[in-house]
Amino acid sequence: MAHGERYADEFGWDTTFEALVARIVADYGAAHDPVREAAWVAELDGVRAGCVFCVAGDETTAKLRILLVTPAARGRGVGAALVRTCVEFARNSGYRGMTLWTNDVLSSARRIYEAAGFELVDSEPHHSFGHDLVGQHWSLLL
Repeated sequence: MAHGERYADEFGWDTTFEALVARIVADYGAAHDPVREAAWVAELDGVRAGCVFCVAGDETTAKLRILLVTPAARGRGVGAALVRTCVEFARNSGYRGMTLWTNDVLSSARRIYEAAGFELVDSEPHHSFGHDLVGQHWSLLL
């Protein structure tokens, strides 16, 4: 819900985005492998400040999913810490690489991914969440 509200407020995205995030969380909750998949919720002063998921893409590749940092926590290193934790977990779980999909309008997230060593693989225009967007696939060798 926080994803849906935040992206609706900041980018005008419709409820199909919240539905996508809900499916990702539901799939994780229904059948995740606790040895190779994990999720983290960051807190600042006892208040939720962000989250990120690490899920299996295949046997050798992990996916970083649904990074979110609340406005109050931005600029305080929460996003970088979440991504670092996710990448370290993937590396320690034996994955050889990690991928993620994002949209070019999410510039703060993209800066965090770049700083963590991710490289842009490709980008493609698409119409989703009520808007014309440019989706991006990023990759990191572990």
